Amino acid sequence: MPLYEHVFLVRQDVTAQQVEALVEQYKGVLEAGGGAVEKIELWGVKSLAYRIKKNRKAHFTMLGITAPAPAVAEMERQMRLSEDVLRFMTLKVETHDEAPSVMMQKRDRDERKDRERRRREEEGFGFGGAPEAQQGEGA
Repeated sequence: MPLYEHVFLVRQDVTAQQVEALVEQYKGVLEAGGGAVEKIELWGVKSLAYRIKKNRKAHFTMLGITAPAPAVAEMERQMRLSEDVLRFMTLKVETHDEAPSVMMQKRDRDERKDRERRRREEEGFGFGGAPEAQQGEGA
């Protein structure tokens, strides 16, 4: 059975619970068509590069799908009918990556930077990398 990665954008004013409900709805459509959703990643609300249907932000979601083409076509048809879905894109892939996608890795990297910055501030390191107490003594 073919493997796909499917990314879709949902309007910002929709709640996270409603986005999860949409994911479950589309997952049901795929399963009814003989497919399965291998991976679900909720990327959260992100800014768009340009306005789409008067929206500046959207909920981004990625699905790793194993399904026959007619099941994917039916899911896409239902997404076209939904007013909440702004855009979607389905790509056929050779394999599904077990690791988190690049978007999820970026969030982890940003969190590490924040933790490192907080740790340095708690230890009393300033911008120069030396403790602030030592910087004032040499003058």
